[in-house]
Amino acid sequence: MFLSLLLTGFLTLVELNCENLFDCHHDSLKQDTEWLPDGVRKWTPARYWRKLNHIGQEILSCQEDGVPDLVALVEVENDTCLFDLTRRSLLRGARYDYLMTQSPDVRGIDVALLYQPMTFRPICYDMLEIQPREGMRPTRDILYVQGETLSGDTLHVFVVHAPSRFGGEKQTRPNRQLIADRLMGVISLLPKGSKVIVAGDFNDGATDPALRFLEGHGLHNVTAGATGTHGAKATYRYQGRWQSIDHVFVSGRLLDSVKQTYINDAPFLLEEDKKYGGVKPLRTFNGYRYQRGFSDHLPLVVRLNF
Repeated sequence: MFLSLLLTGFLTLVELNCENLFDCHHDSLKQDTEWLPDGVRKWTPARYWRKLNHIGQEILSCQEDGVPDLVALVEVENDTCLFDLTRRSLLRGARYDYLMTQSPDVRGIDVALLYQPMTFRPICYDMLEIQPREGMRPTRDILYVQGETLSGDTLHVFVVHAPSRFGGEKQTRPNRQLIADRLMGVISLLPKGSKVIVAGDFNDGATDPALRFLEGHGLHNVTAGATGTHGAKATYRYQGRWQSIDHVFVSGRLLDSVKQTYINDAPFLLEEDKKYGGVKPLRTFNGYRYQRGFSDHLPLVVRLNF
């Protein structure tokens, strides 16, 4: 299977919130009992493997000429899930390697970066811990990977899953600002002119304070206006309203390299929204009703030309 950078000079990045990619085994240190065969979601091996193949199908459908070079994944439980996804699902032919965090998140969810070894060679990586505010639950670490592309460019890639709005947007706003502060604290230490990519689920829109803070400190939100071709106006839909809470930012040195941004809203990833009209992502569960879907988020795609 050929790779995009080898064929065209483009490097393709995909960002995807997998919507609860859990395995079927209990981790005694995490609150994962609903994702067990005898849990409330009846998360059986058959459902787990269907989920893995669906995530693989989503990733492969993001690009026609080869497979994406980098995939920033959000809401993955552990190394078992990543190993099964990259080595044992229908994604195995893409030959991805991966790096992931091991966060103190109470549910056990983390972030990861899949990469094509032929087009991206990691030099070093780290897990950036977030010190919770008083009364705040432990949250996901930020994954940082420094690597070299086939073109010889050095990229600094950050994968983010910011705290949710559960408890109220205004009340939880400082929690997401913590992520922005931590990010910029590290990025500010990089050499001047570094090529930086920040991708993930920020649980905020482009005009919300934490994201405006990032832009005010030199990052550019290149996916703020991204849409799909089959009805998606953003990556996530809640109560009939499309919301852009998944984002990709780049530093100024990379801005001219960004040639295309879009949402992968292939028809098989969508279903009719019978209540509000239009379409919405075909998710794995609708409440607690299993519906054999993919994710409640759609993949976000960025193509860079080196």
